[in-house]
Amino acid sequence: MKSDVQIAAEAVLLNITKIAEELELSEDDIEVYGKYKAKITANARKKLESKKDGKLVLVTAINPTPAGEGKTTTTIGLGQAMAKIGKKAVLALREPSLGPVFGLKGGAAGGGYSQIMPMDEINLHFTGDFHAITSANNLLCAMLDNHIYFGNSLNIDINRVFIKRTLDMNDRALRRVTVETAKDTTRRESFMITVASEIMAALCLCESLVDLKERLGNILIAYNKDGEPIYARQLGAHGAMAALLKHAVDPNLVQTLENTPCIVHGGPFANIAHGCNSVIATKTALKLGDYCITEAGFGADLGAEKFFDIKCRKAGLKVDAVVLVATVRALKYNGGVAVAELKNENVDALEKGICNLRTHIENIKKYGVPVIVTINHFYTDTDEEINFIRKYCSNLGVEVELSKAFAEGGSGATSLAKKVCEVCESGSTDFKTLYTDDLSLNQKIEKIAKETYRAKNVVYTADAEKSLDEIEKLGYSRLPVCIAKTQYSLSDEPSLLGSPTGHTIAIREAYLSSGAGFVVVLAGSILTMPGLPRVPAAEKIDIDGDGNIVGIF
Repeated sequence: MKSDVQIAAEAVLLNITKIAEELELSEDDIEVYGKYKAKITANARKKLESKKDGKLVLVTAINPTPAGEGKTTTTIGLGQAMAKIGKKAVLALREPSLGPVFGLKGGAAGGGYSQIMPMDEINLHFTGDFHAITSANNLLCAMLDNHIYFGNSLNIDINRVFIKRTLDMNDRALRRVTVETAKDTTRRESFMITVASEIMAALCLCESLVDLKERLGNILIAYNKDGEPIYARQLGAHGAMAALLKHAVDPNLVQTLENTPCIVHGGPFANIAHGCNSVIATKTALKLGDYCITEAGFGADLGAEKFFDIKCRKAGLKVDAVVLVATVRALKYNGGVAVAELKNENVDALEKGICNLRTHIENIKKYGVPVIVTINHFYTDTDEEINFIRKYCSNLGVEVELSKAFAEGGSGATSLAKKVCEVCESGSTDFKTLYTDDLSLNQKIEKIAKETYRAKNVVYTADAEKSLDEIEKLGYSRLPVCIAKTQYSLSDEPSLLGSPTGHTIAIREAYLSSGAGFVVVLAGSILTMPGLPRVPAAEKIDIDGDGNIVGIF
């Protein structure tokens, strides 16, 4: 089969104004970035407010192998398949981060014949949203250290500064740095990847530029020496930060290989952030299509949980159906098979690892949402392995559909599209969140740990306990929690595959994201600044004299 780049190069794309026109958006409703990209303006979104919402479909997955399981590819294929069966669907996806593009996972624009276009530009710089977020974040950091340098009238305690500088790159060398705050005075600092930053989260959860500006001002940046909180608005930083984000807050309109409209906006990771594209993008897609098909990062224990308990809670969204992506190879991986051996038939390993799928099905049902399992087909899958999954799910009373969207595009996912429409139109959803606002932060953490991660116990470091206590005393106990942990296991230990039970979740750190509107909790050894692998994907990316980019996968 041709490479993703080859397939993308042969695509026949429509001018983005034509895609907008099919959505009943005029040229005045969009701001064009070349022939194939545009932003949907605030005025256009305001005009859509009176329109009825379409159905909301969330695509999530089981715990993946290190290479990922094609969740985005399946999402895009489903969107293309909707058009094949005569339905008007609009995709709402996250923007790729340069970290994984140049690191281990590669790009995040789909694959094979289910890609969003132009894939190279979407993966590499797109419309500059992430650069704007990085700049706004680092402006706040610069203004904080500048304030300290020029006398520190806010009496900021340099040992209790929370805001961190960001870079949209995997760079382990920036995990621990020292910055100079005045002559002969330094403080310890660390960078985090842009997609884990609070400003990324705030942009993805805001409803407008005005809302975003208020959220930016509400960011807790430090404590003073009297133990009182200091917010970004006290530095007078939020206005300039919002100015940098003026265009970044507008969602981006692109298309798939089959010219299905797609809104791509925001990109927090799900293992270290809340894992969902922007509320603005999702709500816009709901107005523009009869179906909005969106995804949440990594497995359902991370992305779907945060989509439900943070995004839906904050934005008032209700999900009509969930598509749970599984692969034969990921289930064998969860059954103990080494990555190098996943291509070989192994029903015994499949039988051992399929408990991971069962647990995710059970978890999703706790939210009152109907779930459809889709097997993302790989050429190494055997009929015996696929039939085993079908029979297993049938015994659980769960519908299963095979998706060949990677190899066949929309045509390979039409049966899945029909099933999704059937479930959505049945009105069987009864969406609810896992926990209520009135629980304490510790109770919320333990609710997720015990019901979603299937842990027996939760333990906290003294620092985490102190932080959670301080956050509650500041009046933020009603916020949801965003747990950062490994994506490879339901536990906080990557090596515990399948469906572990009886384990302990170790909470080592907690901090307030008051601008975004949640509390971040770090479990296990998760890092907010990833590193590159021994052989980075960047080594394979190149460009020729005509400007053609190769090597992105």
